[in-house]
Amino acid sequence: MKKFIIGLFVIGLTSPVFAQVAEVEKLSEVVVTAVNYKYLNATDSKEVAVPVRMLERKAASYNVQDKDFYAEDDYQYYTIFFSIPDGTIVAAYNPEGKIIKTFEKFKNTSLPNAVSAAVYKRFPNWEIVSDVYRVTYNEKEGANKSYKLKLRNGDKTMKVKIDEKGEFL
Repeated sequence: MKKFIIGLFVIGLTSPVFAQVAEVEKLSEVVVTAVNYKYLNATDSKEVAVPVRMLERKAASYNVQDKDFYAEDDYQYYTIFFSIPDGTIVAAYNPEGKIIKTFEKFKNTSLPNAVSAAVYKRFPNWEIVSDVYRVTYNEKEGANKSYKLKLRNGDKTMKVKIDEKGEFL
């Protein structure tokens, strides 16, 4: 009886090994393309706030060709509006789904170190009350990024415009 149980145990362990037949299956080729990589390269910055980066990536990954309105009419470009509480992006796409131009506006984002350092160097006793980050992108010219800042020193207020490198405009 003991030999019989050991024999069943050995057969139970070895039979699954013979049951597995490895089949080689050839998969079809997949090509991944980033349609809006130029837009992401032009607008991306490590010091940009997370909501800004999140919305820009959403705009870059948006596929116009999957939408119902794409199949109905044939236009030269499609304008899509992206919005979150912190800001908005208005993007124009060509029929292939590539971003032609964007207008972006974000309120009260975290400022890059170059911007805040330039403001505090030029206006040492002033504090930044609010800011508006604007980006205009054009596929031929690239991105133009600027900040409109509202500064306060006691009862006095002023508005200044500065680019992302810390140069006043």
